[in-house]
Amino acid sequence: MNKIQMKTPLVEMDGDEMTRILWKMIKDELLSPFVDLKTEYYDLGLEYRNETNDQVTIDSANATLKYGVAVKCATITPNAARMTEYNLKEMWKSPNGTIRAILDGTVFRAPILVKGIVPYVKNWSKPITIARHAYGDVYKNTEIKVPGAGKAELVFTAEDGTEIRELIHSFDGAGIIQGIHNTDKSISSFARACFSYAVDTKQDLWFATKDTISKKYDHNFKDIFQDIYDKEYKETFEKLGIEYFYTLIDDAVARVIRSEGGFIWACKNYDGDVMSDMVATAYGDLSMMTSVLVSPNGVYEYEAAHGTVQRHYYKHLKGEETSTNSIATIFAWTGALRKRGELDGLEDLVDFANKLEAACIKTVEDGKMTKSLSLISTCENPVILNSLDFIKAIRETLEESLK
Repeated sequence: MNKIQMKTPLVEMDGDEMTRILWKMIKDELLSPFVDLKTEYYDLGLEYRNETNDQVTIDSANATLKYGVAVKCATITPNAARMTEYNLKEMWKSPNGTIRAILDGTVFRAPILVKGIVPYVKNWSKPITIARHAYGDVYKNTEIKVPGAGKAELVFTAEDGTEIRELIHSFDGAGIIQGIHNTDKSISSFARACFSYAVDTKQDLWFATKDTISKKYDHNFKDIFQDIYDKEYKETFEKLGIEYFYTLIDDAVARVIRSEGGFIWACKNYDGDVMSDMVATAYGDLSMMTSVLVSPNGVYEYEAAHGTVQRHYYKHLKGEETSTNSIATIFAWTGALRKRGELDGLEDLVDFANKLEAACIKTVEDGKMTKSLSLISTCENPVILNSLDFIKAIRETLEESLK
Protein backbone atom coordinates (compact mmCIF):
# COMPACT_ATOMS: atom_id res chain seq x y z
CA MET A 1 0.00 0.00 0.00
CA ASN A 2 1.06 3.58 -0.59
CA LYS A 3 2.09 5.47 2.52
CA ILE A 4 -0.18 8.24 3.79
CA GLN A 5 1.36 11.61 2.99
CA MET A 6 1.61 14.49 5.46
CA LYS A 7 1.56 18.18 4.51
CA THR A 8 2.93 19.82 7.65
CA PRO A 9 5.47 18.43 10.12
CA LEU A 10 4.52 17.79 13.70
CA VAL A 11 7.03 18.39 16.47
CA GLU A 12 8.52 15.15 17.83
CA MET A 13 10.02 15.25 21.32
CA ASP A 14 11.98 12.10 22.14
CA GLY A 15 12.43 11.10 25.77
CA ASP A 16 14.09 8.83 28.30
CA GLU A 17 14.57 5.26 29.47
CA MET A 18 12.03 2.55 28.61
CA THR A 19 9.60 4.93 26.92
CA ARG A 20 12.42 5.98 24.58
CA ILE A 21 12.85 2.31 23.62
CA LEU A 22 9.09 1.96 23.05
CA TRP A 23 9.09 5.20 21.05
CA LYS A 24 11.38 3.67 18.42
CA MET A 25 9.44 0.39 18.37
CA ILE A 26 6.18 2.28 17.79
CA LYS A 27 7.65 4.32 14.95
CA ASP A 28 9.29 1.27 13.32
CA GLU A 29 6.30 -1.09 13.62
CA LEU A 30 3.15 1.02 13.70
CA LEU A 31 3.86 4.36 12.03
CA SER A 32 6.64 4.41 9.43
CA PRO A 33 5.30 1.40 7.44
CA PHE A 34 1.99 3.23 6.90
CA VAL A 35 2.69 6.98 7.12
CA ASP A 36 5.37 9.07 5.44
CA LEU A 37 6.18 10.74 8.75
CA LYS A 38 7.15 14.41 8.65
CA THR A 39 8.47 15.54 12.03
CA GLU A 40 10.68 18.25 13.44
CA TYR A 41 12.76 16.15 15.84
CA TYR A 42 14.01 17.27 19.27
CA ASP A 43 15.94 15.00 21.62
CA LEU A 44 14.63 15.67 25.12
CA GLY A 45 16.60 12.78 26.60
CA LEU A 46 18.29 13.90 29.81
CA GLU A 47 21.81 13.61 28.38
CA TYR A 48 21.06 16.03 25.54
CA ARG A 49 19.11 18.40 27.77
CA ASN A 50 22.21 18.52 29.97
CA GLU A 51 24.50 19.04 26.96
CA THR A 52 22.40 21.97 25.69
CA ASN A 53 21.78 23.47 29.15
CA ASP A 54 18.08 22.61 28.59
CA GLN A 55 17.88 24.90 25.54
CA VAL A 56 16.53 21.96 23.52
CA THR A 57 13.41 21.92 25.70
CA ILE A 58 12.78 25.61 25.06
CA ASP A 59 13.42 25.12 21.34
CA SER A 60 10.95 22.23 21.16
CA ALA A 61 8.23 24.33 22.83
CA ASN A 62 8.82 27.23 20.45
CA ALA A 63 8.68 24.81 17.50
CA THR A 64 5.31 23.60 18.83
CA LEU A 65 4.06 27.19 18.75
CA LYS A 66 5.21 27.36 15.12
CA TYR A 67 3.75 24.09 13.83
CA GLY A 68 0.73 23.80 16.14
CA VAL A 69 0.97 20.08 16.99
CA ALA A 70 3.56 18.12 18.98
CA VAL A 71 3.97 14.60 20.34
CA LYS A 72 6.15 14.05 23.41
CA CYS A 73 7.76 10.98 24.93
CA ALA A 74 8.02 10.65 28.72
CA THR A 75 11.06 12.40 30.21
CA ILE A 76 13.05 12.36 33.44
CA THR A 77 12.71 15.23 35.90
CA PRO A 78 16.01 14.86 37.77
CA ASN A 79 16.37 14.61 41.54
CA ALA A 80 19.59 14.31 43.57
CA ALA A 81 20.05 10.65 42.60
CA ARG A 82 19.68 11.47 38.91
CA MET A 83 22.24 14.26 39.26
CA THR A 84 24.82 11.65 40.17
CA GLU A 85 23.56 8.95 37.77
CA TYR A 86 23.68 11.22 34.71
CA ASN A 87 26.53 13.50 35.86
CA LEU A 88 24.36 16.58 35.38
CA LYS A 89 25.54 20.19 35.41
CA GLU A 90 22.50 21.11 37.49
CA MET A 91 19.15 19.71 38.55
CA TRP A 92 17.23 20.68 35.42
CA LYS A 93 13.58 21.61 35.79
CA SER A 94 10.70 19.45 34.61
CA PRO A 95 10.56 19.53 30.79
CA ASN A 96 6.78 19.35 31.04
CA GLY A 97 6.75 22.39 33.32
CA THR A 98 8.96 24.37 30.94
CA ILE A 99 6.89 23.43 27.88
CA ARG A 100 3.59 24.12 29.65
CA ALA A 101 4.76 27.56 30.76
CA ILE A 102 5.76 28.51 27.19
CA LEU A 103 2.56 27.14 25.63
CA ASP A 104 0.36 28.50 28.47
CA GLY A 105 -1.88 25.46 28.13
CA THR A 106 -4.28 23.26 30.01
CA VAL A 107 -3.67 19.50 30.28
CA PHE A 108 -6.67 17.26 29.56
CA ARG A 109 -6.31 13.63 30.67
CA ALA A 110 -8.86 10.87 30.12
CA PRO A 111 -8.84 7.08 30.58
CA ILE A 112 -8.73 4.67 27.65
CA LEU A 113 -11.65 2.31 28.28
CA VAL A 114 -11.25 -1.37 27.33
CA LYS A 115 -13.70 -4.23 27.86
CA GLY A 116 -12.30 -6.60 30.46
CA ILE A 117 -10.60 -3.89 32.51
CA VAL A 118 -13.16 -2.94 35.12
CA PRO A 119 -12.72 0.34 37.05
CA TYR A 120 -12.05 -0.07 40.76
CA VAL A 121 -14.94 2.35 41.28
CA LYS A 122 -17.69 0.08 39.97
CA ASN A 123 -20.18 2.83 39.08
CA TRP A 124 -17.71 4.58 36.73
CA SER A 125 -19.20 3.59 33.38
CA LYS A 126 -18.06 6.70 31.47
CA PRO A 127 -14.62 8.36 31.30
CA ILE A 128 -13.73 11.23 33.62
CA THR A 129 -11.53 13.85 31.96
CA ILE A 130 -9.16 15.74 34.27
CA ALA A 131 -8.44 19.31 33.11
CA ARG A 132 -5.24 20.38 34.85
CA HIS A 133 -4.04 23.97 34.95
CA ALA A 134 -0.48 23.82 33.68
CA TYR A 135 1.12 26.97 35.06
CA GLY A 136 2.35 28.23 38.41
CA ASP A 137 1.54 27.21 41.98
CA VAL A 138 4.03 24.75 43.52
CA TYR A 139 5.60 24.06 40.09
CA LYS A 140 6.92 27.62 39.94
CA ASN A 141 7.59 27.98 43.65
CA THR A 142 10.34 29.72 45.58
CA GLU A 143 11.49 28.09 48.81
CA ILE A 144 13.61 29.12 51.78
CA LYS A 145 14.92 26.88 54.52
CA VAL A 146 14.66 28.97 57.68
CA PRO A 147 17.76 28.53 59.89
CA GLY A 148 16.33 29.85 63.14
CA ALA A 149 14.15 32.44 64.87
CA GLY A 150 12.98 35.42 62.84
CA LYS A 151 10.11 37.02 60.94
CA ALA A 152 8.92 35.97 57.48
CA GLU A 153 6.94 38.45 55.37
CA LEU A 154 5.23 38.38 52.01
CA VAL A 155 6.18 41.57 50.16
CA PHE A 156 4.95 42.95 46.82
CA THR A 157 6.70 46.04 45.44
CA ALA A 158 4.77 47.85 42.69
CA GLU A 159 6.51 49.57 39.78
CA ASP A 160 5.99 52.94 41.50
CA GLY A 161 7.78 51.65 44.61
CA THR A 162 4.76 51.23 46.86
CA GLU A 163 4.68 48.05 48.92
CA ILE A 164 2.12 45.59 50.20
CA ARG A 165 3.29 43.55 53.21
CA GLU A 166 1.76 40.59 55.02
CA LEU A 167 3.27 38.69 57.92
CA ILE A 168 3.67 35.00 57.05
CA HIS A 169 4.96 33.75 60.39
CA SER A 170 7.12 34.72 63.35
CA PHE A 171 9.52 31.80 63.72
CA ASP A 172 10.89 30.83 67.14
CA GLY A 173 13.11 28.19 65.56
CA ALA A 174 14.05 26.53 62.28
CA GLY A 175 11.43 25.90 59.60
CA ILE A 176 10.60 26.32 55.94
CA ILE A 177 8.85 28.89 53.71
CA GLN A 178 7.30 28.40 50.27
CA GLY A 179 6.14 31.15 47.96
CA ILE A 180 3.81 30.38 45.04
CA HIS A 181 2.14 32.55 42.44
CA ASN A 182 -0.20 32.61 39.48
CA THR A 183 -1.44 35.26 37.05
CA ASP A 184 -4.92 36.39 36.06
CA LYS A 185 -3.89 35.93 32.42
CA SER A 186 -2.98 32.27 32.89
CA ILE A 187 -6.05 31.53 35.02
CA SER A 188 -8.25 33.12 32.35
CA SER A 189 -6.61 31.00 29.64
CA PHE A 190 -7.19 27.92 31.81
CA ALA A 191 -10.86 28.79 32.25
CA ARG A 192 -11.46 29.43 28.55
CA ALA A 193 -9.67 26.19 27.60
CA CYS A 194 -11.91 24.24 30.00
CA PHE A 195 -15.13 25.88 28.83
CA SER A 196 -14.19 25.44 25.15
CA TYR A 197 -13.29 21.78 25.67
CA ALA A 198 -16.61 21.20 27.44
CA VAL A 199 -18.47 22.79 24.52
CA ASP A 200 -16.50 20.76 21.95
CA THR A 201 -17.11 17.47 23.76
CA LYS A 202 -20.60 18.39 25.03
CA GLN A 203 -19.75 17.41 28.61
CA ASP A 204 -20.53 18.97 31.98
CA LEU A 205 -17.66 20.90 33.57
CA TRP A 206 -16.86 20.80 37.28
CA PHE A 207 -14.33 23.13 38.90
CA ALA A 208 -13.07 22.85 42.47
CA THR A 209 -10.61 24.68 44.73
CA LYS A 210 -10.47 25.41 48.48
CA ASP A 211 -11.63 29.03 48.53
CA THR A 212 -13.02 28.73 52.08
CA ILE A 213 -9.43 28.43 53.33
CA SER A 214 -7.55 30.26 50.58
CA LYS A 215 -9.78 33.33 50.55
CA LYS A 216 -7.68 35.32 48.06
CA TYR A 217 -5.57 32.85 46.04
CA ASP A 218 -8.12 30.10 45.39
CA HIS A 219 -11.02 32.55 45.49
CA ASN A 220 -9.41 34.41 42.57
CA PHE A 221 -9.58 31.22 40.48
CA LYS A 222 -13.25 30.81 41.41
CA ASP A 223 -14.14 34.43 40.55
CA ILE A 224 -12.35 34.40 37.18
CA PHE A 225 -14.03 31.14 36.15
CA GLN A 226 -17.47 32.44 37.11
CA ASP A 227 -16.98 35.79 35.38
CA ILE A 228 -15.82 34.20 32.09
CA TYR A 229 -18.62 31.63 32.23
CA ASP A 230 -21.33 34.25 32.81
CA LYS A 231 -20.06 36.62 30.08
CA GLU A 232 -18.83 34.20 27.39
CA TYR A 233 -20.16 30.65 27.77
CA LYS A 234 -23.37 30.50 29.81
CA GLU A 235 -25.72 30.87 26.83
CA THR A 236 -23.86 28.19 24.81
CA PHE A 237 -23.83 25.77 27.77
CA GLU A 238 -27.58 26.20 28.25
CA LYS A 239 -28.27 25.62 24.54
CA LEU A 240 -26.23 22.40 24.62
CA GLY A 241 -27.88 21.24 27.84
CA ILE A 242 -24.57 20.96 29.69
CA GLU A 243 -23.74 22.32 33.13
CA TYR A 244 -20.93 24.25 34.79
CA PHE A 245 -20.71 24.27 38.54
CA TYR A 246 -18.17 25.12 41.21
CA THR A 247 -17.64 23.25 44.47
CA LEU A 248 -14.97 22.75 47.10
CA ILE A 249 -12.23 20.24 46.25
CA ASP A 250 -13.19 17.89 49.10
CA ASP A 251 -16.83 17.93 48.05
CA ALA A 252 -15.76 17.33 44.44
CA VAL A 253 -13.83 14.20 45.46
CA ALA A 254 -16.91 12.80 47.19
CA ARG A 255 -19.12 13.63 44.19
CA VAL A 256 -16.65 12.08 41.74
CA ILE A 257 -16.54 8.78 43.64
CA ARG A 258 -20.35 8.58 43.67
CA SER A 259 -20.74 9.56 40.00
CA GLU A 260 -20.95 7.44 36.84
CA GLY A 261 -18.33 9.61 35.11
CA GLY A 262 -18.81 11.33 31.78
CA PHE A 263 -17.71 14.87 32.72
CA ILE A 264 -14.67 17.17 32.83
CA TRP A 265 -13.15 17.89 36.25
CA ALA A 266 -11.07 21.08 36.19
CA CYS A 267 -8.32 21.28 38.83
CA LYS A 268 -5.55 23.63 39.81
CA ASN A 269 -2.03 22.49 38.92
CA TYR A 270 -1.16 20.33 41.95
CA ASP A 271 -4.72 19.03 42.43
CA GLY A 272 -4.74 17.97 38.77
CA ASP A 273 -1.37 16.25 39.13
CA VAL A 274 -2.63 14.12 42.02
CA MET A 275 -6.20 13.54 40.84
CA SER A 276 -5.22 12.52 37.30
CA ASP A 277 -3.08 9.72 38.76
CA MET A 278 -5.91 8.72 41.11
CA VAL A 279 -8.46 8.66 38.29
CA ALA A 280 -6.10 6.79 35.94
CA THR A 281 -5.32 4.13 38.53
CA ALA A 282 -8.96 3.77 39.51
CA TYR A 283 -9.90 3.18 35.86
CA GLY A 284 -7.11 0.64 35.50
CA ASP A 285 -3.61 1.94 34.97
CA LEU A 286 -1.62 5.10 34.16
CA SER A 287 -0.53 3.40 30.94
CA MET A 288 -4.19 3.55 29.86
CA MET A 289 -4.53 7.34 30.06
CA THR A 290 -4.42 9.94 27.29
CA SER A 291 -2.92 13.37 27.89
CA VAL A 292 -3.03 16.49 25.71
CA LEU A 293 -1.89 20.03 26.46
CA VAL A 294 -4.16 22.57 24.75
CA SER A 295 -3.13 26.22 24.56
CA PRO A 296 -5.66 29.08 24.23
CA ASN A 297 -4.38 29.88 20.72
CA GLY A 298 -5.02 26.37 19.41
CA VAL A 299 -1.67 24.60 19.92
CA TYR A 300 -1.70 20.91 20.93
CA GLU A 301 0.96 18.78 22.60
CA TYR A 302 0.17 15.07 23.08
CA GLU A 303 1.99 12.81 25.54
CA ALA A 304 1.57 9.74 27.71
CA ALA A 305 0.35 10.43 31.24
CA HIS A 306 2.94 8.14 32.86
CA GLY A 307 6.70 8.33 33.44
CA THR A 308 9.73 6.73 31.83
CA VAL A 309 9.18 3.22 33.32
CA GLN A 310 12.62 3.27 34.98
CA ARG A 311 12.43 -0.24 36.46
CA HIS A 312 11.76 -1.85 33.08
CA TYR A 313 14.58 0.17 31.52
CA TYR A 314 17.12 -1.22 33.98
CA LYS A 315 15.90 -4.73 33.12
CA HIS A 316 16.24 -3.89 29.42
CA LEU A 317 19.85 -2.73 29.95
CA LYS A 318 20.64 -6.09 31.55
CA GLY A 319 19.28 -7.86 28.48
CA GLU A 320 16.22 -9.10 30.36
CA GLU A 321 12.81 -9.31 28.69
CA THR A 322 10.26 -6.62 29.57
CA SER A 323 6.50 -6.54 29.16
CA THR A 324 5.77 -2.82 29.07
CA ASN A 325 2.37 -1.45 28.07
CA SER A 326 2.86 1.06 25.22
CA ILE A 327 -0.78 2.02 24.65
CA ALA A 328 -0.62 5.50 26.23
CA THR A 329 2.45 6.33 24.13
CA ILE A 330 0.76 4.99 20.99
CA PHE A 331 -2.29 7.15 21.77
CA ALA A 332 0.00 10.18 22.10
CA TRP A 333 1.09 9.56 18.51
CA THR A 334 -2.44 8.91 17.27
CA GLY A 335 -3.73 12.04 18.98
CA ALA A 336 -1.05 14.16 17.31
CA LEU A 337 -1.53 12.53 13.90
CA ARG A 338 -5.31 12.93 14.11
CA LYS A 339 -5.03 16.59 15.02
CA ARG A 340 -2.45 17.18 12.27
CA GLY A 341 -4.83 15.49 9.83
CA GLU A 342 -7.78 17.58 11.02
CA LEU A 343 -5.85 20.85 10.71
CA ASP A 344 -4.47 19.96 7.28
CA GLY A 345 -7.65 18.39 5.91
CA LEU A 346 -6.11 14.91 5.57
CA GLU A 347 -8.97 12.48 6.11
CA ASP A 348 -6.78 9.44 5.47
CA LEU A 349 -4.43 10.47 8.28
CA VAL A 350 -7.37 10.96 10.66
CA ASP A 351 -8.76 7.58 9.63
CA PHE A 352 -5.39 5.89 10.20
CA ALA A 353 -5.12 7.36 13.71
CA ASN A 354 -8.63 6.14 14.54
CA LYS A 355 -7.89 2.64 13.22
CA LEU A 356 -4.62 2.38 15.14
CA GLU A 357 -6.39 3.26 18.38
CA ALA A 358 -9.12 0.72 17.62
CA ALA A 359 -6.42 -1.89 16.91
CA CYS A 360 -4.85 -1.27 20.33
CA ILE A 361 -8.18 -1.79 22.09
CA LYS A 362 -9.17 -4.83 20.01
CA THR A 363 -5.80 -6.49 20.64
CA VAL A 364 -6.31 -6.25 24.40
CA GLU A 365 -9.97 -7.26 24.19
CA ASP A 366 -8.88 -10.30 22.15
CA GLY A 367 -6.77 -11.37 25.13
CA LYS A 368 -3.32 -10.32 23.94
CA MET A 369 -1.70 -7.92 26.39
CA THR A 370 1.29 -6.99 28.54
CA LYS A 371 1.83 -8.31 32.05
CA SER A 372 0.56 -5.18 33.83
CA LEU A 373 -2.70 -5.29 31.90
CA SER A 374 -3.15 -9.01 32.57
CA LEU A 375 -3.09 -8.28 36.32
CA ILE A 376 -6.16 -6.01 36.07
CA SER A 377 -8.02 -7.72 33.21
CA THR A 378 -11.00 -10.03 33.70
CA CYS A 379 -9.98 -11.88 30.52
CA GLU A 380 -9.54 -15.60 31.15
CA ASN A 381 -6.16 -17.04 30.16
CA PRO A 382 -4.71 -13.89 28.58
CA VAL A 383 -1.70 -14.21 26.29
CA ILE A 384 1.06 -12.20 28.00
CA LEU A 385 3.42 -10.65 25.47
CA ASN A 386 6.74 -8.87 25.82
CA SER A 387 7.06 -5.22 24.88
CA LEU A 388 7.91 -5.70 21.20
CA ASP A 389 5.59 -8.65 20.61
CA PHE A 390 2.66 -6.65 22.01
CA ILE A 391 3.36 -3.87 19.50
CA LYS A 392 3.65 -6.47 16.73
CA ALA A 393 0.30 -7.95 17.79
CA ILE A 394 -1.26 -4.49 17.48
CA ARG A 395 0.29 -4.21 14.00
CA GLU A 396 -1.36 -7.48 12.95
CA THR A 397 -4.73 -6.22 14.13
CA LEU A 398 -4.16 -2.87 12.39
CA GLU A 399 -3.21 -4.51 9.10
CA GLU A 400 -6.44 -6.50 9.15
CA SER A 401 -8.45 -3.28 9.49
CA LEU A 402 -6.53 -1.60 6.66
CA LYS A 403 -7.28 -4.32 4.08
